[in-house]
Amino acid sequence: MYIDFPDISPIVFSIGPFSLRWYALAYLAGIISAWILIKKNIVKYNLQISNACLDDMVFYTTLGIIFGGRIGYVLCYGKGYFLENPLEIFAVWHGGMSFHGGIVGVIAGLFYFAKKAGLPFLKVTDLVALYTPIGIFLGRIANFVNGELWGRITNVPWAVKFPEGGYLPRHPSQIYEALSEGVLLFIILNLLWRKSYVREHTGMISGIFLIFYAISRMCMEFFREPDRQIGFIAGHITMGQLLSLPFLLLGVYVLHLSLENKNN
Repeated sequence: MYIDFPDISPIVFSIGPFSLRWYALAYLAGIISAWILIKKNIVKYNLQISNACLDDMVFYTTLGIIFGGRIGYVLCYGKGYFLENPLEIFAVWHGGMSFHGGIVGVIAGLFYFAKKAGLPFLKVTDLVALYTPIGIFLGRIANFVNGELWGRITNVPWAVKFPEGGYLPRHPSQIYEALSEGVLLFIILNLLWRKSYVREHTGMISGIFLIFYAISRMCMEFFREPDRQIGFIAGHITMGQLLSLPFLLLGVYVLHLSLENKNN
């Protein structure tokens, strides 16, 4: 029992030398969706953030995603390839983005933005964390469409035969992550945000996001095939699990801070 990988082109459309890929569209749709929803949130809860500040917030978030995601991939998953081919570092259209690196980049970008705008840092990260799962969901769906980052070999009825996976039935781990780190996390965070207690404890959403994502990612890695250029690390630990651990610890620390301090 297995499902044949659907014949979907990774390219949405092409005009001359320009091609729009599903992966790029996923990033764009995720950022625009978050932008719109954060703006509605600001109005609904009368948050003291101007439209100009929101535009800057989205700008620095986007920079963090792009630079952090690419640098994270180069450092953690490059395995020396980029030392031999340094110009490939800038060839983002060839693929290669690290979500963990993207988080670090977003944190750095928002820290700079919050300091510049005179806004509480964790209040800003709470707003961004609320809608980050949208980008995760769309990104993982794009991974599936691209036939990349597939799972380990399995005999479950919903196993998929990916062309690049040796046509062996594998876990569609991209879908697992889209549902857990995307849909489920989005629902949890936005249900919690409705509670005045959560909104009053600045940083709670950010801490829960980091904790849930880290735990979910570490669990999903048991279904996902390790990156071929790295393999397992120290036995059966994957790079994704190793990189998730600091985010879990950071999330616990941020959650502790939010419970200790109200409206910071």
